[in-house]
Amino acid sequence: MPDKGITVVFGASGSGKTTLLRAIAGLEKSDKGYLKVGDSVWQKGNHFVPTHKRQIGYVFQGAALFDHLDVRDNLGYAIKRTNGLSKDFIGSIYTLLDIKALLNRTTSQLSGGEKQRVAIARALLANPKILLLDEPLSALDLKRKNEILPYLDTLHNQLDIPILYVTHSQDETSRLADHIMLIEGGKIIGNGPVNDMLTRFDMPMSHSSDAISIIDARVMNREPEFNLMHLEFSGGQFIVPDNGLSIESLVRIRVAARDVSLTKKKQIDTSILNIFPAVVEEIVPEGKAQVMVRLSLNGVVLLACLTTKSASMLDLESGLSVFVQVKSVAILS
Repeated sequence: MPDKGITVVFGASGSGKTTLLRAIAGLEKSDKGYLKVGDSVWQKGNHFVPTHKRQIGYVFQGAALFDHLDVRDNLGYAIKRTNGLSKDFIGSIYTLLDIKALLNRTTSQLSGGEKQRVAIARALLANPKILLLDEPLSALDLKRKNEILPYLDTLHNQLDIPILYVTHSQDETSRLADHIMLIEGGKIIGNGPVNDMLTRFDMPMSHSSDAISIIDARVMNREPEFNLMHLEFSGGQFIVPDNGLSIESLVRIRVAARDVSLTKKKQIDTSILNIFPAVVEEIVPEGKAQVMVRLSLNGVVLLACLTTKSASMLDLESGLSVFVQVKSVAILS
């Protein structure tokens, strides 16, 4: 896995995601295991570093805070166990997760999202070499999930350590992941950059009825008269409703395969604004009535789900130049 950024460990319930995190934490031991984090070997043969000597931060599905302590003392427990933390470092964690106003509250006075923010802060105050997040949003309702996701975005952008994030939520994966590690039956069956994993035809996610592509772009300019903004990527510019992001902001775009159509000639008399030249890379059948098409937009990969009749009418084949029409997109960050 990469030495920074968020690697999402994705898989169905019971596939082995939590077991993997427990093994990294030293809570599961295997005679054949080998584990190296940075320059430190934590397990090899008879060599096994116990959990308390591994520099890890671990956040569970439930916040697992001490109910008899207020927030300040919950965090103080972690601070006392970690030598040499500066006041500046501690303050930066409080600021990162916006918890200064919560320090004097008891845990019973916190919402579910606030509890998870405190739990993540406590994990970071261990000054970890790796942060393990085991379905941290699974116990939260939609409102609380939306409350905490911006803070996870911030972690993603500011922490210089690897983060392993366990989930079976495609929404969380598409918003947060830099890399995806796919687990099935206790085995890693795929591992790579997020859009590669989502669009590879040898991976199951590209064959889902909810198949998607992820594109990272940058806010370039605005059309204030139409309340639109332009998001630039290597394949062109998306034109989307203006949500107030500042110029040069990085933004992640999710495109559903079912929202992509293809033409051989660029259409002019159409209401669709987002039209890009592309090259067909590969076509695979999806049942009897549909095909999934993998396209390259100047190196950026996009999936399109079409009927077999549409593919036949267009005479689609690998290497064919086409135009991609994107009917709608979701702005994730």
